[in-house]
Parts: sequence; structure tokens; C-alpha cells
Amino acid sequence: MKSPSYPARRTALARIAAGSLGAAALFSTFRASAAARPDVIRIGVAQPATGTPPTFAGSSLSIAHAKGWFEEAFKSSGTRVEWYFFKGAGPAVNEALANLQLDFALQGDLPSVVARAAGLKTRLVLATGVRSNIYIGVPPDSPLKTVADLRGKRVSLFKGTNMHLPALRLLEANGLSDKDLRLLNLDTAGYLAALSTRDIDAAIGAMDILRLRDKGAVRVLYSSKNQSPIYTRQSHVLVTEEFAGRYPEATQQFVKTAVEAARWASDESHREEVLRTWARAGTPYEHWKEDYDGEPLRVRINPNFDPFLIARYKDAAEQAYRFRLSRSRFDVDQWIDPRYLNAALNDLSLKSYWPVYQPNGKILGA
Repeated sequence: MKSPSYPARRTALARIAAGSLGAAALFSTFRASAAARPDVIRIGVAQPATGTPPTFAGSSLSIAHAKGWFEEAFKSSGTRVEWYFFKGAGPAVNEALANLQLDFALQGDLPSVVARAAGLKTRLVLATGVRSNIYIGVPPDSPLKTVADLRGKRVSLFKGTNMHLPALRLLEANGLSDKDLRLLNLDTAGYLAALSTRDIDAAIGAMDILRLRDKGAVRVLYSSKNQSPIYTRQSHVLVTEEFAGRYPEATQQFVKTAVEAARWASDESHREEVLRTWARAGTPYEHWKEDYDGEPLRVRINPNFDPFLIARYKDAAEQAYRFRLSRSRFDVDQWIDPRYLNAALNDLSLKSYWPVYQPNGKILGA
């Protein structure tokens, strides 16, 4: 479980932007570079690894990690696979990417949008861990009943993560902005502790809130489960343009292995094993079961950038700029690179395996 050191970031993004390959040059060198093999592939994960043995949760990549599938896929080429885990979530992953310490990253939408807008040259190659729910927890005897009641209250939010934008969307839908709240930037451990000691009035978070609910220390004010999917969190796997340009064959193998993992993990016959594997990272199995109850695995463990997910990323890029979380606009269609994913889906005969959703979140054809 390695943790890279981080030099100052002030020149890092500019260095990446200046030194990266353009998209056309990247793929025009595919044949010439196909024989090249990296000595190591460095994968960053925007969450800590915990448990015994250490693992992380909530995506098909976490299943591939637990089973050693990437290591096996690159064994014959002699390429090592190294995993890096970041308690600081997406912003910490951005620092490592900017300092040339990672090749691939599992990350949420907002932090990668911010980095791309700042000039970090990456490509989104597949989705994973999509439509993850958000929860709002309050003390059990709190007078707060609705999201609108949060006005003027002390509310925690892990800023800069993929929790940030759906939270702002939810507030906006209830007539609020972040300026209407006394918003505090706390990570998971911080907001759970602050809720327990009543140092805050509410926390916008993930399934971790259910731990305090089960202890009678928290009441769930809101959950995005069974609500509009625009209030859910989205994640993906990205690759640096530099790595993909230098090692296109290894990039293709990585994506194919990730798709194979998604196929296995989204098979309903594996539901029990998937949820129990994720539970090793610290969130109880019962909470995973509750969160996923009534929802096919293929919905959440889906590698495709379908019209719904593309719309969510375009919305994320626009909202990040509007809320002054990013410095510029950019073309999301050029950022999402489906070529590796499409090749893997064709090779594995999985083009029609996962459901396709419209921008409004409804299944295509429904």
C-alpha cells in the first residue's frame, strides 16, 4: 500500500499540459508503439484501502484488485502493477497525476473535471462505480425535516470529491445554494465524528452515515436511493495521455481486464461475493445490501459512457465552472475516449450486455 510524496503543485499542471501528446499523435503512433511494454503500471484509487487483506470498495476495479486480475493480465509481459490509495480522495489523486506518479486512476467526476480544466492531459476510458447514492444525516432529535431546512445550518461536505456536485444540485433543487449554509469541509472520519458529537447540524455523505444510524446516533434526512439519479455520484477510470500514447497495447489490455472484471462483478450470481468483498473495506455488508437492494448490479457496475453518463459529465464540467470550482470550460466529448472500451466490448461480445440509459436517467426504449 504505497503513498507517493507530493512536491508543490503550482507548476505541475502546467508541466503536464506542455509535455503531453495531442490526441491525433497519440493514436497515430499506435502501431509503432504496440510492441513497447511498460516496466510498471501505477494505478491510483481515490479512497484508502482498509481491512485484512487491504482492499477498497464500490467498483469493479476493487474486485479486480482483490482477485489480482490486473497482476495476472500483465504477468506474461513482465509488467508490475502497483496500487496507490489516497485518503485525500480525488484532489490527492490529482496531485499524484500532475507530478507524473500515476498512469491510471479511479476517480470521481468533479476532481478529474477540475484537473482537466487546469490542463492535466487525461482520457476517460471506462466508467465504474456509477450512480452511487448520497445521504444526509442529522442528529436523531434534530428538528430538521427536509433539505430546505438546512438553510443557515452547520453542514459538512467533503469538498472537491464526487460528492460535491450532486450535493450542490440537490441544494439548488430545494431553493438553496452553498452560501445559504455554514458549509464545513470534512472528510468521512471528520464528519462522522462531528455528527456524533453534535458539532454540526447535518452531514452530506455516503453510506458511512448508516453506521451512526444503526447506533441510534443519526437520523437519515435524505437519501438519493430511489430518487432522481442526477443526485447520485459518478466515477470512472482515466489514463494519462502520455501513458496511452507510449503504451497503447498495455492500455488496451488494462481496459479489457477492467471490462472483464465489470462483467464478472455485475453477474447477479456473484452479488453475495461482491458485497462481502466490499464489506472487507469497512462498510458493513448489511449496508451494501441495503444500498443495492432492488437494483440490478448491471446498473451500478457498468463500464459504459452511455448518454446518461455523458450528460452527467457535461453537466459536471459546466457546473464546476459555474460554481467557480474549475477555471475554464472544455470539450467533454473529446475528453471521453471510447476506443479502448469499444474494442474490449467487441472482443468480449459484450456490446449489449449492460443497459443503456437516456440523459434523463430512464432506460433507453422504456
